[in-house]
Amino acid sequence: MADALQQLIDHALDTPFSQIPPAALACARKFLLDSVGVGVSGSNSQYVAELLQNYAMVGRGDVVVWGTDATLSPPLAAFMNAFQIHNAEFDCVHEQAVVHPMAVLLGTLSGVVAVAGHRGRAVNGEELLTAITVGVDVAANLGVASKNSLSFFRPATAGAFAATIAGGRLLGLDRNTVRNAVGITLGQLGGTMQAHTEGSSLLAMQVGFNARNAVFSLLLAADGIPGPQDALEGPYGYFPLFEGEHDLASVVQTLGNTWRVTEVAHKPFPSGRATHGMADACMQLRSEHQLSAADVAEVDVLVPSLTERLVGRPAKANMQQNYARLSGAYVCATALAQGDVTTDDFRPQALADEERLQFAQRINIRVDDNPDPNALTPIAVTVHTYSGDQFTRSLTDVYGSPANPMTEAAYLAKFRHNMSNGRCAFPDADATTAELEREIATLEEMADVNVMFGHLGPT
Repeated sequence: MADALQQLIDHALDTPFSQIPPAALACARKFLLDSVGVGVSGSNSQYVAELLQNYAMVGRGDVVVWGTDATLSPPLAAFMNAFQIHNAEFDCVHEQAVVHPMAVLLGTLSGVVAVAGHRGRAVNGEELLTAITVGVDVAANLGVASKNSLSFFRPATAGAFAATIAGGRLLGLDRNTVRNAVGITLGQLGGTMQAHTEGSSLLAMQVGFNARNAVFSLLLAADGIPGPQDALEGPYGYFPLFEGEHDLASVVQTLGNTWRVTEVAHKPFPSGRATHGMADACMQLRSEHQLSAADVAEVDVLVPSLTERLVGRPAKANMQQNYARLSGAYVCATALAQGDVTTDDFRPQALADEERLQFAQRINIRVDDNPDPNALTPIAVTVHTYSGDQFTRSLTDVYGSPANPMTEAAYLAKFRHNMSNGRCAFPDADATTAELEREIATLEEMADVNVMFGHLGPT
């Protein structure tokens, strides 16, 4: 019987488009659309200019960096596109796996599609949708298999293996070559949670590093360079070194029956997913009881241990954007004060708002007794008013999850807003956005997806 890694590779390489259920393909299209928009908007975030300046010196090429007028080599464009997808904390997430499955994956595939084109092979829409679907399966299953809380940044690490395997499919590589590429990826793997702990911009850069490295791994393996063969469960493989206790053997038995892309959640707010339940509850209480910040004496938020660990940090003066997006207190204060949380709430002017910062000091985030180390829910928010009233909202299914989804109108509005927020304006932004919506909705009909990716730059 094949080992778990081989089962993942076989699933990714052998699954025909015709065997993927319509519901899974619909989700693949939906989250492709979402990730493209988030990536374009991410081009207008902090440190993009600096990264482009440095990479332009070493990696000029013809692959579009989304939302910019820059083109780079495939590995470096993969870095930038993956970084931009994640750098605003606005990209989709598989909550059980604690993985953002599209960031490394789609960034990598934007580079791999170009490599395939350079080698005379056009990647069509069916192939891209299949690669996305099986890639999400790999990333999410690696996360679901783990029995421990995060020690390393799983969206970057699990994402790298998913991107390598899915990219191997698009390049038409055989099983042995893909297995070598996975081993080479292990040798380049990284993603420290220290960046998350400090709210550092390195968090999203780690996603980019792993996308860049996944492209390099595929190029090296395709040229015959071998890699370690037991990259996931060997004594110094991914699980022993990065995750610890796990049960991958059981999880891979679900391949072909459970399609993880159908379990992925949208992010309606540009902040850490662990803040979304508390933000949603705050907005519900605000609307139901007509609350304002001036009414609120104190807020108690009860959350699982992982949620507190990820976003329990206090709001503070001189916060960086990345820190604020991971501050549950700041996000709750924003949601209660304004009734929404948007990209504007993480710009310097908003972060310097003294009234909002003072309000955030009245929000207390505490740990409940949930024993699941990977749980993000349930959460309970209790608002105490100066008049003596007390209002509570408990949530298990957070807005954006499959059990409480964004409407089509809502996620299309998110996409259109993000498309209007790139670093460089598109010559005809409305027409470009409408064309991308049409192309992704009918992606199976596209003979060369480079056409779609080419629309993500202004030229």
